[in-house]
Amino acid sequence: QVQLVESGGGLVQTGGSLRLSCAASGRTFSSYNMGWFRQAPGKEREFVASIRSSGGNTDYGDSVKGRFTISRDNARNTLYLQMNSLKPEDTAVYYCAAALIATIMRSPGVMDYWGKGTLVTVSS
Repeated sequence: QVQLVESGGGLVQTGGSLRLSCAASGRTFSSYNMGWFRQAPGKEREFVASIRSSGGNTDYGDSVKGRFTISRDNARNTLYLQMNSLKPEDTAVYYCAAALIATIMRSPGVMDYWGKGTLVTVSS
């Protein structure tokens, strides 16, 4: 299995940027397809972005497309989410997740491992 720890969350003003990181340990990180999800208070967990194990084939949720960029560094066992042009509606706990088999990762239910999340708050 793999252990995931997110970092990089915090408070930012509307229009600002943040970069989230997800450090992986345990089984070989490069074996996993990875995703970012988020959950706002009172809402369901929502797909944000995903990336295949090799670093190609990225996918984005409609609400973040063009503003967020997912990337990974398999040599450093780390997943990233660069978030630009942040909006108050981006406020949520952001989770990274790993999938051993799933290649389409828009549903939280297909992910195998989860981190504990990092809080992003965007002030208006």
